[in-house]
Amino acid sequence: MRLGIHLPHIGRKAGPDAIRRAALQAEALGFADVWVSEHVILPKGATYPPSPAFLEPILTLTWAAAATQRVGLGTSVYVLPMHHPVPVAKQVATLQCLSGGRVIFGIGVGWLEAEFAALGATFHQRGRRMDESIALLRALWSKDPVSFEARYVSAEISEMRMQPRPSPPIPIWGGGTSEAALARAVRLCDGWHGTRLSPEKAASIVQRLRRERRDPGFAISLRAAWDGKDAGELRERLAAFGAAGVGHVVAEPAQREIEDWLRSVETIARAAEGLSGPG
Repeated sequence: MRLGIHLPHIGRKAGPDAIRRAALQAEALGFADVWVSEHVILPKGATYPPSPAFLEPILTLTWAAAATQRVGLGTSVYVLPMHHPVPVAKQVATLQCLSGGRVIFGIGVGWLEAEFAALGATFHQRGRRMDESIALLRALWSKDPVSFEARYVSAEISEMRMQPRPSPPIPIWGGGTSEAALARAVRLCDGWHGTRLSPEKAASIVQRLRRERRDPGFAISLRAAWDGKDAGELRERLAAFGAAGVGHVVAEPAQREIEDWLRSVETIARAAEGLSGPG
């Protein structure tokens, strides 16, 4: 099992030095990859997420990429249907180019209607926009020139060119646990990335995914929060995820101060020793 770590790009601990230190630490400790999440704008008084302070994910990963050489760079998750996919394709392809091919593009449909409204995106067609946006990303990343007939995204693309083309191809991991999300991951994505599931709940999803998508290269990944209180419990949970067939876990420390966060990451690395190592 491969292990990644969420970067401290949310809340009061977030900042350029914190991101750089965390990315370098993850690489030194042997983690497979570093990860970021996304919210652009939140209603005042929102109970979740607890902080509106989110550094933008692609820029954050670019900053982390510049400080590192090996560690992968993932989004957990980028809310694709909130955005126009053409500039997203350019941004993510650029990150793939600048990082030497280290990107994993985890995407989800989102859930916060007010955030979609603030960005001028249609909330109730987000599933259809998601499917079409995935197809458009793949076309923009692989065809030169490219033509694409869009129905749910406002775009007119006929015999147009976008470079650089990302190399190697960028894997897309579909997030979510709904029926539609799981079906989309199987049908359109290179992997599935869930969040905050117990090993028991994950096991049934893994069984379904492996039954419906037999390609051994199809990734199965989870993001798991850890409060830093019981390293033994964390080790048992990681082992249980592995036994359930999860091939990749993103550990997300809960500490609010950067020094506490970094110490927690060291503990996570120790807890994973012997479970195929952090990376």
